[in-house]
Amino acid sequence: MIAAFVAGSPRATLSIALIFSAVSIFGAGIPATRFIRVAAPTFLFLMASILSLLVTLDFGGTHSGVSLHLAESELPAVAQVGCRSLACLTALLFLALTTPLSDIISLLRRCRVPDTLLDLMTLCYRTLFVLSEAVHETITAQSARLGYATFTLSIRSLGGLVSNLIVQVWQRSLALHIAAQARNNSGTLRFLENSYSNSQRYIMISASAGGLMLLLAIILR
Repeated sequence: MIAAFVAGSPRATLSIALIFSAVSIFGAGIPATRFIRVAAPTFLFLMASILSLLVTLDFGGTHSGVSLHLAESELPAVAQVGCRSLACLTALLFLALTTPLSDIISLLRRCRVPDTLLDLMTLCYRTLFVLSEAVHETITAQSARLGYATFTLSIRSLGGLVSNLIVQVWQRSLALHIAAQARNNSGTLRFLENSYSNSQRYIMISASAGGLMLLLAIILR
């Protein structure tokens, strides 16, 4: 992300985005289809943001009072912002797809991040998997009963899915609160940390790769 902000041209930031994508797919071994599926929602949001920057509103330019036109003078700045955002997006995806959250939380704990924030991260991360499993089981049960056979049934099944999730979230959060009180939980959430061999070697490799990325951003600037 620092290299993305150091780069001073859309070509440099786009090169950084391509490098991170290639490292994620070919270096980390993440399937290309999975990488694209994860990146697609944020990429669509990024495209919508870029289009909103390119189009400007002109009040009083026409008889109706409001008109839309393309801000051609802002095109270089918008291109730079869009490519920089894309580079930061690929960097975050590389981190999220290759590093377990438990390792990230362990690092943040060593950096003296407040325990309350780390506990919220842990609970939200766990809740996502619980909700994902509940959604999958509910959709499977509804599909077995032909709940998505027609458009009307699909809308009805979707409403049932949402209402069922609301009830499950409330019940699971209440059960978690009661379980924490039963254990007299007054401290932070602790879990076993992973132990990695040759960690110093990997840190040196990562630092060297980051330095090369910064050097590339400066050269292409």
